Amino acid sequence: MIELEITDGIAEVVLNNPKAMNSLSEEALTQLSDAYTAAAAANVRALVLRGEGRGFCAGRNIAGLDPRDDDAHDYLAHKVTPVLKQMSEFPAPTFAAVQGACLGVGLGLAIATDIVYVAEDAKIGSPFANLGATLDSGGHALFVERLGAHRAMDLIVTGELMNGAEAVQAGLFSRAVAADELLEFTRSRAVRAASGATLAFMKSRELVHQIRDQRVGLWDSLEAENVAQGQLCSSADYLEGFAAFQEKRQPNFKGE
Repeated sequence: MIELEITDGIAEVVLNNPKAMNSLSEEALTQLSDAYTAAAAANVRALVLRGEGRGFCAGRNIAGLDPRDDDAHDYLAHKVTPVLKQMSEFPAPTFAAVQGACLGVGLGLAIATDIVYVAEDAKIGSPFANLGATLDSGGHALFVERLGAHRAMDLIVTGELMNGAEAVQAGLFSRAVAADELLEFTRSRAVRAASGATLAFMKSRELVHQIRDQRVGLWDSLEAENVAQGQLCSSADYLEGFAAFQEKRQPNFKGE
């Protein structure tokens, strides 16, 4: 169900259960975690996450699930959340190509990814109004932070879905792309990132996560930037970047 391909230092993780819109069972979540572990061990310099078929990921696979026997807290807290945290800490820039449905846990996969490109006609939102369930996998934090409390509640109560273009315009994700160009576009950006200064990218991710998760203010963030820049000064890529600038040539970064 979850496939991993590594080519030229770039990992591609594929959700491959298109008949179920790539919805995720506990087994699939374990496979997803294993794929990210293997990609990290291979020292890849970028990762692309995508789904086969019409949808990116429609959330949890609830086919045959009896809600009377279900422990939703266990599934979310002990199966889903650890994988999302693992994804968000991957040691290289991560990209998601999101087409069709991106709902529930699928939305969480996107939230845990650094850069998210969505098809213009992708479907994003909270479809749980008809299930008697609530938005999960980080959806509340994303919607309130980017859309405000009123719009977040509007989407939750009505169950209406935003298309990809609307989601990007509202600031949810990185960029909207025509559906037939999405995967090629995402792969091209991953190739560019894989030839970049990986350590610097990871320092920037730390700074972004501090602001998002710890609500770090301007001057504290500025000081954290100063520290990060000082730490990068001794890296091979920092030295190469300055040398390339001074010699008027393209840098040859090694991710070190």
